[in-house]
This record gives sequence, structure tokens and C-alpha cells, in this order.
Amino acid sequence: MNELLADIAKRVLNVETLETRKMDSLDFHDVAVWQLRKALEAAYRAGAASVAPTK
Repeated sequence: MNELLADIAKRVLNVETLETRKMDSLDFHDVAVWQLRKALEAAYRAGAASVAPTK
């Protein structure tokens, strides 16, 4: 799961890592709302795809 979130952050938000690096210039990012929305949608889709359908 962490790997998937890191991939979304890197691909959509241009955030190199989700690890804390204890340096403001590395840990805080300016993100446009449309990028945030795209990242949240990607995470939602990934979560929905991971759930087995019930019958």
C-alpha cells in the first residue's frame, strides 16, 4: 500500500518521496487543487480495485 501511495505522489504530485526528511524545503510542497484531486481519485480507484466484489 505504501508503495502504491508513493507512486501516486510521485507521478501525480511530483513529490519525490513520502518519507519525512526533517527539512521544510523537502517536506512541504505546493500542490494545485487539480493535482490533489487527481491524486485522491487515483488513490480511491486503487482502493476500490483492491476490494473483492461480493455476491
